[in-house]
Amino acid sequence: MGKSTLLNHLLGQKISITSRKPQTTRHQILGIKTEQDYQVIFVDTPGLHRGGEKAINRYMNRAASAALRDVDLVLFVLDRTAFTEEDAMVLEQVKASGLATILVVNKVDLLEDKSVLLPHLQELAAMGDFAGIVPLSALRDHNVAELEEEIVRRLPESEHFFPEEQITDRSQRFLAAEIVREKIMRQLGQELPYAVTVEIEEFSQEGDVLHISALVFVERKGQKKILIGEKGARLRAIGAEARRDMERLFDSRVMLHLWVKVKSGWSDDERALRSLGYDDQ
Repeated sequence: MGKSTLLNHLLGQKISITSRKPQTTRHQILGIKTEQDYQVIFVDTPGLHRGGEKAINRYMNRAASAALRDVDLVLFVLDRTAFTEEDAMVLEQVKASGLATILVVNKVDLLEDKSVLLPHLQELAAMGDFAGIVPLSALRDHNVAELEEEIVRRLPESEHFFPEEQITDRSQRFLAAEIVREKIMRQLGQELPYAVTVEIEEFSQEGDVLHISALVFVERKGQKKILIGEKGARLRAIGAEARRDMERLFDSRVMLHLWVKVKSGWSDDERALRSLGYDDQ
């Protein structure tokens, strides 16, 4: 639906990974934007979804639901004129929370028939008592500034929670792992990305070079073969794309090493998930 793309555009910097595949976001990530007299703390959450009874699906649903306990305003993001069972489930949770909610209809630039938008917005408006409705295109940066104005207008008075220069609560190691996972999701087909997770084993600066070693876990030997590709070609392509993003993000030359390891059943093992950084903080 473009939640992470929207967050990156609101911040003016990429901290959340994006892909066309659903359920790309697995962790709750804070994005922090500080302007002259205000600080907005955005919470990018995994999407709530039905089905998927594995431990990782339960973790993602918990992470999404937990965010409602700590925020002052909800951005309920929908994709054009789609309204899925998951969207209905999220809307029920949001309404039950009693929180002020802005309805954000994303990707409106992709609508072939623009005349369907207004009737659709009127239908959506009847579904809840929304504080505002903003159609936009996060990717094209259309109407994003108007959304930000809506958000700032509703900020409660408070001291700043974070230093002015901080843009996320996540570590550089976490961001490096997410970049590798993003490149895997973009390179591979429908199923394999959901069986993949990434752990950073080394993250050290030596002179003007940042040395990063990442271990990519899959669940079966066949997945490892697909991920590595013919004579290692796919893994090299993933590494090259990830390194370019890392050099931009960390403002340093990067030496990146990738390894692939089979860890059977990691996505349905609570203990394995915790060891791989999937905790409920």
